[in-house]
Amino acid sequence: MRILVGSEKGGFLLDESRSGWQVEGPLFPGWKVTAFGQAPDGTHLAAVGSNWFGVGVHHSENLVDWKPADSPPAWPEGSDRKMEQIWTFHGSGDRLYAGVAQAGLFTSADGGMTWDPVDGLNEHPTREGWFPGAGGLCTHRILEGNGSMWVGISAVGVFRSDDDGTTWLPKNDGIPSVDTPEDGERPEIGYCVHGLAHDPSKPERIWRQDHQGMFRSTDGGDNWERIEDGLPAGFGFVIWRHADSGRLFTIPLESSENRVPVDGDLRVYGSDDDGDSWSVVGTGWPDAPQFTAVLRRAFDGTADGAFCFGTSGGDLWLTRDLGETWERLGPSFPRIATIRLIA
Repeated sequence: MRILVGSEKGGFLLDESRSGWQVEGPLFPGWKVTAFGQAPDGTHLAAVGSNWFGVGVHHSENLVDWKPADSPPAWPEGSDRKMEQIWTFHGSGDRLYAGVAQAGLFTSADGGMTWDPVDGLNEHPTREGWFPGAGGLCTHRILEGNGSMWVGISAVGVFRSDDDGTTWLPKNDGIPSVDTPEDGERPEIGYCVHGLAHDPSKPERIWRQDHQGMFRSTDGGDNWERIEDGLPAGFGFVIWRHADSGRLFTIPLESSENRVPVDGDLRVYGSDDDGDSWSVVGTGWPDAPQFTAVLRRAFDGTADGAFCFGTSGGDLWLTRDLGETWERLGPSFPRIATIRLIA
């Protein structure tokens, strides 16, 4: 098993051997590493960013030697939008997608060497009303299935396209609006989605970790219902689903105002009934309080039941058995922004 870790101070590669974990890095020293992905030909991708030099996309065949792309995602010349960060990569057949901040969607037909904007979303009629949350104005999650695509944008909401990205509709009915009174008219946008996961065999079944709590949709996002039974708090950033078993994982945090585990108890909560009920999963958790957070892209899982997450305090946690047992992996890293597991 290998684990790619993206942090505020570069990237790291953990490679498991008989003698334990070997750490390579830092990769991209001096750069923030914000996303990992894979091109259609299997080439590995890394997104990096700098307050001085902007964003970049790098390619590698061996996870150690990296080369920059010809042209990373960029807003057209003269645009007043800033390319602040690449948040996520998503593979779709022979195409790649990238979600970015300031919020937008880009696509590549050459393995991520060059990128074109998806104007149907980027120039959406509601664009003037898009505003950032605490984490910025960012397109951070992309799902697809059965001819539809969903994106999560903070603090705007979920959008769905049923025509290959030509047009997009907001899909937020059932989600409380932060700034709208209960008796006020519901806005189309202004919802701070933190994470999305779906059932690949029935992609209209979607789970949503939102600023306002944990929700589920069974109709492709047309309607959402709250599902928090057993959770100590509804706030958090993590939502992941294991495709074969259907087990869901989340990591609750106390609140928007205090983004740490409730009572310092860093725990993964799981659900085996589609989110109807939740409980702590597994053993191996620390006894001492852990006042740290898990950011919205700082986790990854595999089909064989491995799941890894990193904290803002630089700790890395791993399960190999769908959450039955957990282990903390050393060393301690800088603030962890993204994770990629490679079985």
